[in-house]
Amino acid sequence: MAYQQSSVHAYRHTSVKTASQGRIIVMLYDEAVRQIDLALRLLDDQTRQLDLVNNAVVKAQDVVTELIVSLDLEKGGELAQNLLRLYLFFNDRLMEGNIRKEAAPLKEIRALMVNLRDAWKQIEGETPAGRQPAAVGGINIAG
Repeated sequence: MAYQQSSVHAYRHTSVKTASQGRIIVMLYDEAVRQIDLALRLLDDQTRQLDLVNNAVVKAQDVVTELIVSLDLEKGGELAQNLLRLYLFFNDRLMEGNIRKEAAPLKEIRALMVNLRDAWKQIEGETPAGRQPAAVGGINIAG
């Protein structure tokens, strides 16, 4: 069992290390959507384990924070500034949904994130830069 878990961990680690910048961004969006979906399922089940809802939403916020720090505001210009404002809005709405334990703000952000993920997925598949391996030291997007 431990061997299988370490193999899965090694595979995930390698897939992230060798992914293009565009692919990493898509992976970040996928993880945020996964965490929001978990929080929504728990809220729909009217769980008493509100700590699990909190954990899922906080993980989604952590992903949004990672997207924020990956922005290159100098090179990205207006597009990077707009993404920054949008990501800050995401975090605000996620926090509101988490505090109130309401599904509506989470659903709103999930829909927006799915749209952005799909756009990044399309960009990643169409541009040569989207297929380049990520630079050592993290991702750096211009917008």
